[in-house]
Amino acid sequence: MAPCRASWPRRLETVTGESRDHYYTAMYRGTVWQLIILAALGADGADERVRGGCQAILCDAQDTESGGFAVSRAKKGGGGLHSSVIPCLTGNLVWSLIRLGMLDDPRVQRGVEWITTYQRFDDGEAPIGWPYDRWEMCWGRHTCHMGAVKALKALAAIPPDRRSREVERTLAQGAEFMLRHHIHKRSHDLAKVSKPGWRRLGFPLMYQTDVLEILGILTTLGYRDERMQEALRLVAGKADAQGRWKLESTFNDRFPVPIEAKGEPSRWVTFEALRVLKAA
Repeated sequence: MAPCRASWPRRLETVTGESRDHYYTAMYRGTVWQLIILAALGADGADERVRGGCQAILCDAQDTESGGFAVSRAKKGGGGLHSSVIPCLTGNLVWSLIRLGMLDDPRVQRGVEWITTYQRFDDGEAPIGWPYDRWEMCWGRHTCHMGAVKALKALAAIPPDRRSREVERTLAQGAEFMLRHHIHKRSHDLAKVSKPGWRRLGFPLMYQTDVLEILGILTTLGYRDERMQEALRLVAGKADAQGRWKLESTFNDRFPVPIEAKGEPSRWVTFEALRVLKAA
């Protein structure tokens, strides 16, 4: 485990021109977002530049008290600010770090433990205490889908033979939560879509989600459930005559460089759609 050395200065500038202190708040350009993109693209985690970014995030964003990841850096003592730990960021960074080959790092294991300890899948119950009473938008009276999905995504990236009993329990709870919502519906009224934007397929999704990402997680976990069928038909119906899927949602105008073109066939969306439909 690499220590957080002073040789990694707080004002380290990234190639995007954003300061290291703004790892999250420089939306889609800071270090957090670049690691998510690199992980999604299958970058080599052994590359010293990628590994340096991973180490910087572990030093700057991880709350040393809980193991979760925070949107702001603590002013004293280093690490992420305890009161600003949020679930979608924790899930995204744990997933990214695992994808980049850091599952065995004790700090990543602490991130996994944060998810199994604190991630909730409430469907109308009001959680109490830290971290639930700090972020209404993340918990409130209904768990935020983005936080739930990113937590599931992170734990699903752990090889099956490496999953603890707590990981398996959390995966089962999270999967049932999504199935109860028929992937993209309101569980208390399945005639209504939770968010219309989830029906538009994109890459990379950052903290957002869509039906394809959720189906991808569930099929990776081996789920073949009747409650997935409507979402599967939605995805299948988006293929063009050549069997390709378009990039319907993108943050391209906010990335350092564009990733594919909106409205055009997407290799990444097509690959995942084919994988999901074959698995299902």
